[in-house]
Amino acid sequence: MPRTFTLVSVCVHAAVLGCIYVAQAIDIGPLPIPREALAFTGRLVKIADIALPAAPKRLTTSSSPVSPHAAPIDAPPVVMLETGREMDSSTASTSSLHPQGGDPTDGGGGTRDVPGSDAIPGDALPSLPPPPPQQPIHVHSGIQPPRKIVDVSPTYPTLARAAHQEGIVILEAVIDTRGAVETARVLRGYPLLDQAAVEAVRQWRFTPALLDGQPVPVVMTVTVIFTLRP
Repeated sequence: MPRTFTLVSVCVHAAVLGCIYVAQAIDIGPLPIPREALAFTGRLVKIADIALPAAPKRLTTSSSPVSPHAAPIDAPPVVMLETGREMDSSTASTSSLHPQGGDPTDGGGGTRDVPGSDAIPGDALPSLPPPPPQQPIHVHSGIQPPRKIVDVSPTYPTLARAAHQEGIVILEAVIDTRGAVETARVLRGYPLLDQAAVEAVRQWRFTPALLDGQPVPVVMTVTVIFTLRP
Protein backbone atom coordinates (compact mmCIF):
# COMPACT_ATOMS: atom_id res chain seq x y z
CA MET A 1 0.00 0.00 0.00
CA PRO A 2 2.72 2.57 0.77
CA ARG A 3 4.55 1.54 -2.41
CA THR A 4 1.44 2.15 -4.50
CA PHE A 5 0.97 5.58 -2.98
CA THR A 6 4.52 6.49 -3.66
CA LEU A 7 4.25 5.37 -7.30
CA VAL A 8 1.03 7.35 -7.84
CA SER A 9 2.61 10.42 -6.22
CA VAL A 10 5.60 10.19 -8.51
CA CYS A 11 3.37 9.88 -11.56
CA VAL A 12 1.25 12.86 -10.51
CA HIS A 13 4.32 15.03 -9.92
CA ALA A 14 5.79 13.95 -13.24
CA ALA A 15 2.57 14.81 -15.02
CA VAL A 16 2.43 18.22 -13.33
CA LEU A 17 6.03 18.97 -14.18
CA GLY A 18 5.48 17.87 -17.76
CA CYS A 19 2.49 20.16 -18.11
CA ILE A 20 4.47 23.07 -16.70
CA TYR A 21 7.36 22.40 -19.12
CA VAL A 22 5.04 22.10 -22.12
CA ALA A 23 3.17 25.24 -21.10
CA GLN A 24 6.41 27.19 -20.83
CA ALA A 25 7.61 25.79 -24.16
CA ILE A 26 4.51 26.81 -26.09
CA ASP A 27 4.05 30.12 -24.27
CA ILE A 28 5.00 32.91 -26.74
CA GLY A 29 4.84 35.60 -24.10
CA PRO A 30 3.34 39.06 -24.49
CA LEU A 31 2.96 40.39 -28.00
CA PRO A 32 5.42 43.24 -28.98
CA ILE A 33 4.06 46.71 -29.16
CA PRO A 34 3.96 47.80 -32.83
CA ARG A 35 6.30 50.67 -33.74
CA GLU A 36 4.91 53.96 -34.78
CA ALA A 37 5.22 54.98 -38.42
CA LEU A 38 8.04 57.41 -39.18
CA ALA A 39 6.79 60.86 -39.84
CA PHE A 40 8.81 63.71 -41.29
CA THR A 41 8.05 66.90 -39.58
CA GLY A 42 9.53 70.28 -40.28
CA ARG A 43 8.86 73.86 -41.12
CA LEU A 44 8.90 75.76 -44.32
CA VAL A 45 11.81 78.09 -44.92
CA LYS A 46 11.32 81.11 -47.11
CA ILE A 47 14.22 81.89 -49.42
CA ALA A 48 14.85 85.57 -49.57
CA ASP A 49 16.34 87.28 -52.63
CA ILE A 50 19.97 88.27 -52.24
CA ALA A 51 20.74 91.76 -53.42
CA LEU A 52 23.51 92.00 -56.03
CA PRO A 53 26.50 94.17 -55.17
CA ALA A 54 26.57 97.56 -56.71
CA ALA A 55 28.74 98.09 -59.80
CA PRO A 56 32.11 99.62 -58.99
CA LYS A 57 32.38 103.26 -59.75
CA ARG A 58 34.75 104.28 -62.50
CA LEU A 59 37.70 106.12 -61.14
CA THR A 60 38.37 109.39 -62.85
CA THR A 61 41.22 111.68 -62.05
CA SER A 62 41.21 115.17 -63.36
CA SER A 63 44.92 115.62 -62.70
CA SER A 64 46.13 113.06 -65.32
CA PRO A 65 45.47 114.17 -68.94
CA VAL A 66 43.89 111.69 -71.33
CA SER A 67 45.96 110.94 -74.43
CA PRO A 68 44.14 111.58 -77.73
CA HIS A 69 45.56 108.28 -79.04
CA ALA A 70 44.26 106.20 -76.11
CA ALA A 71 41.75 103.44 -76.79
CA PRO A 72 38.12 104.40 -76.08
CA ILE A 73 36.59 103.08 -72.88
CA ASP A 74 32.91 103.42 -73.78
CA ALA A 75 31.32 101.50 -76.63
CA PRO A 76 30.44 103.67 -79.67
CA PRO A 77 26.74 104.16 -80.37
CA VAL A 78 27.11 103.04 -84.00
CA VAL A 79 29.61 100.61 -85.56
CA MET A 80 30.59 101.65 -89.07
CA LEU A 81 31.66 99.18 -91.76
CA GLU A 82 35.27 99.26 -92.95
CA THR A 83 35.80 101.05 -96.27
CA GLY A 84 39.50 100.37 -96.82
CA ARG A 85 40.46 104.02 -96.38
CA GLU A 86 41.18 103.82 -92.67
CA MET A 87 44.95 103.57 -93.31
CA ASP A 88 44.84 106.75 -95.39
CA SER A 89 43.08 108.62 -92.63
CA SER A 90 45.53 107.39 -90.00
CA THR A 91 48.47 108.42 -92.22
CA ALA A 92 46.93 111.82 -92.74
CA SER A 93 46.47 112.28 -89.01
CA THR A 94 50.08 111.29 -88.38
CA SER A 95 51.37 113.73 -90.97
CA SER A 96 49.25 116.47 -89.43
CA LEU A 97 50.84 115.82 -86.05
CA HIS A 98 54.33 116.12 -87.60
CA PRO A 99 54.08 118.64 -90.43
CA GLN A 100 57.82 118.65 -91.06
CA GLY A 101 57.82 114.92 -91.94
CA GLY A 102 59.95 114.01 -88.97
CA ASP A 103 59.14 111.57 -86.22
CA PRO A 104 60.50 112.39 -82.73
CA THR A 105 61.17 108.71 -82.16
CA ASP A 106 63.44 108.19 -85.19
CA GLY A 107 65.97 110.89 -84.40
CA GLY A 108 64.73 113.29 -87.08
CA GLY A 109 65.51 110.91 -89.92
CA GLY A 110 62.08 111.45 -91.49
CA THR A 111 60.37 108.88 -93.68
CA ARG A 112 61.35 107.12 -96.86
CA ASP A 113 58.94 106.22 -99.63
CA VAL A 114 58.87 102.60 -100.74
CA PRO A 115 57.13 101.74 -104.02
CA GLY A 116 53.86 99.94 -103.45
CA SER A 117 53.64 100.85 -99.76
CA ASP A 118 53.02 103.77 -97.43
CA ALA A 119 55.77 105.90 -96.01
CA ILE A 120 57.93 103.87 -93.61
CA PRO A 121 59.61 105.73 -90.74
CA GLY A 122 63.31 105.35 -90.17
CA ASP A 123 66.49 105.76 -92.17
CA ALA A 124 66.84 102.14 -93.25
CA LEU A 125 64.59 99.13 -93.72
CA PRO A 126 65.52 95.85 -92.00
CA SER A 127 67.28 93.63 -94.51
CA LEU A 128 66.85 89.88 -94.54
CA PRO A 129 70.03 87.82 -94.11
CA PRO A 130 71.24 86.19 -97.32
CA PRO A 131 70.41 82.50 -97.67
CA PRO A 132 73.23 80.16 -96.63
CA PRO A 133 75.28 78.78 -99.52
CA GLN A 134 74.30 75.35 -100.70
CA GLN A 135 76.67 72.65 -99.56
CA PRO A 136 78.25 70.50 -102.29
CA ILE A 137 76.89 66.97 -102.57
CA HIS A 138 78.45 63.80 -103.92
CA VAL A 139 77.50 62.72 -107.40
CA HIS A 140 74.88 59.96 -107.35
CA SER A 141 72.43 58.34 -109.76
CA GLY A 142 69.86 61.16 -109.45
CA ILE A 143 72.32 63.88 -110.53
CA GLN A 144 73.40 64.63 -114.06
CA PRO A 145 77.20 64.59 -113.57
CA PRO A 146 79.36 67.44 -114.84
CA ARG A 147 81.28 67.01 -118.10
CA LYS A 148 84.80 68.41 -118.56
CA ILE A 149 84.94 71.02 -121.32
CA VAL A 150 88.35 72.61 -120.60
CA ASP A 151 91.36 70.36 -119.96
CA VAL A 152 94.75 71.66 -118.83
CA SER A 153 97.68 69.26 -118.76
CA PRO A 154 99.93 69.42 -115.69
CA THR A 155 103.44 70.82 -115.85
CA TYR A 156 105.86 68.01 -115.09
CA PRO A 157 107.99 69.05 -112.10
CA THR A 158 111.73 69.21 -112.80
CA LEU A 159 112.65 67.21 -109.70
CA ALA A 160 110.12 64.50 -110.56
CA ARG A 161 111.47 64.31 -114.12
CA ALA A 162 115.06 64.11 -112.85
CA ALA A 163 114.04 61.38 -110.41
CA HIS A 164 112.10 59.57 -113.16
CA GLN A 165 108.94 59.80 -110.97
CA GLU A 166 105.76 58.63 -112.68
CA GLY A 167 102.32 57.82 -111.30
CA ILE A 168 98.63 58.70 -110.94
CA VAL A 169 97.48 61.41 -108.51
CA ILE A 170 93.89 61.03 -107.26
CA LEU A 171 92.17 64.25 -106.13
CA GLU A 172 88.78 65.26 -104.70
CA ALA A 173 87.45 68.33 -106.51
CA VAL A 174 84.51 70.58 -105.56
CA ILE A 175 82.77 71.95 -108.66
CA ASP A 176 80.47 74.94 -108.18
CA THR A 177 77.23 75.74 -109.98
CA ARG A 178 79.10 77.48 -112.82
CA GLY A 179 81.31 74.46 -113.54
CA ALA A 180 84.49 75.95 -112.08
CA VAL A 181 86.72 73.93 -109.74
CA GLU A 182 86.36 75.60 -106.35
CA THR A 183 88.78 73.44 -104.36
CA ALA A 184 90.95 70.40 -104.99
CA ARG A 185 92.75 68.23 -102.46
CA VAL A 186 94.95 65.18 -102.91
CA LEU A 187 93.54 61.83 -101.79
CA ARG A 188 96.46 59.71 -102.96
CA GLY A 189 99.57 60.69 -104.86
CA TYR A 190 103.30 61.41 -104.72
CA PRO A 191 105.07 64.28 -102.97
CA LEU A 192 106.89 65.37 -106.16
CA LEU A 193 103.70 65.35 -108.26
CA ASP A 194 100.88 66.47 -105.92
CA GLN A 195 101.24 70.26 -106.29
CA ALA A 196 101.46 70.13 -110.07
CA ALA A 197 98.29 68.00 -110.17
CA VAL A 198 96.39 70.43 -107.95
CA GLU A 199 97.41 73.45 -110.08
CA ALA A 200 96.28 71.70 -113.25
CA VAL A 201 92.89 70.60 -111.87
CA ARG A 202 92.13 74.11 -110.59
CA GLN A 203 92.18 75.29 -114.24
CA TRP A 204 89.72 72.70 -115.51
CA ARG A 205 86.17 73.70 -116.43
CA PHE A 206 83.02 71.56 -116.43
CA THR A 207 79.39 71.81 -117.35
CA PRO A 208 77.28 72.40 -114.19
CA ALA A 209 75.88 69.33 -112.45
CA LEU A 210 72.07 69.28 -112.59
CA LEU A 211 69.61 68.04 -109.99
CA ASP A 212 65.97 68.22 -111.09
CA GLY A 213 67.09 70.61 -113.82
CA GLN A 214 68.81 73.01 -111.38
CA PRO A 215 72.62 73.48 -111.15
CA VAL A 216 74.09 72.27 -107.86
CA PRO A 217 77.65 72.14 -106.46
CA VAL A 218 79.07 68.63 -106.38
CA VAL A 219 82.05 66.71 -105.07
CA MET A 220 83.72 64.29 -107.44
CA THR A 221 86.99 62.38 -107.77
CA VAL A 222 89.41 63.17 -110.62
CA THR A 223 92.78 61.71 -111.62
CA VAL A 224 95.92 63.21 -113.14
CA ILE A 225 98.39 60.89 -114.89
CA PHE A 226 102.10 61.72 -114.98
CA THR A 227 104.10 59.78 -117.61
CA LEU A 228 107.65 60.39 -118.82
CA ARG A 229 107.78 60.28 -122.58
CA PRO A 230 110.95 58.82 -124.18
